[in-house]
Amino acid sequence: MSDASGAGGPTEPTGTDEGGGAGGRRVRVVLVDDHRMFRTGVQAEIGRTETTGVEVVGEAADVDQAVTVITATRPEVVLLDVHLPGGGGVEVLRRCSPLMADAESPVRFLALSVSDAAEDVIGVIRGGARGYVTKTITGTDLVDSVFRVQDGDAVFSPRLAGFVLDAFASTDAPPVDEDLDRLTQREREVLRFIARGYAYKEIAKKLFISVKTVESHVSAVLRKLQLSNRHELTRWATARRLV
Repeated sequence: MSDASGAGGPTEPTGTDEGGGAGGRRVRVVLVDDHRMFRTGVQAEIGRTETTGVEVVGEAADVDQAVTVITATRPEVVLLDVHLPGGGGVEVLRRCSPLMADAESPVRFLALSVSDAAEDVIGVIRGGARGYVTKTITGTDLVDSVFRVQDGDAVFSPRLAGFVLDAFASTDAPPVDEDLDRLTQREREVLRFIARGYAYKEIAKKLFISVKTVESHVSAVLRKLQLSNRHELTRWATARRLV
């Protein structure tokens, strides 16, 4: 099953053909992710323009770089990671809001992240992103998603679409959790993996960071939340439905 489906139900895939891109169509894309190896992999997977129709016109590793590159290249679609140095994907969206609002040639954003947390999904969608898919998506489905976002469609991994529908169906704003607000986005991500029972080495692999960095994040989380060990942390996260 495809990792991405429209919020209004499945649609026919765009499809690609050799030598002509996606039915002869082209889309200019900027990749925003703080892991160079991941950007390289995405570029190799979808950036074969004559085959996929996707032309990667720029890359960025943090918020400031992203805003600079997006403003300079004016792509049709930006593949945006949620967790970035300098304020995260939401900050990129905020600073690029005039480009998204351009009536003639809008820049559209598709979140591409390892995180499948409801708060991350809802945050970037409220910020103006047209969709959200996880990094388990196949190259073919990612190309399809990029073209659909270019067309103005909303594209989500199936489970994530439910988060958005639930959030926007509610008339009440989500309650503010002061404890959770003390954590950075990366610390929240590590917190969720710990609460789900992942080992440090597994978390490091999933987030493309070192085990030592994971340990540092866990120590910071425990300190900020005034907890003693990962068992208390798991109970804390479960009580807030973060797992």
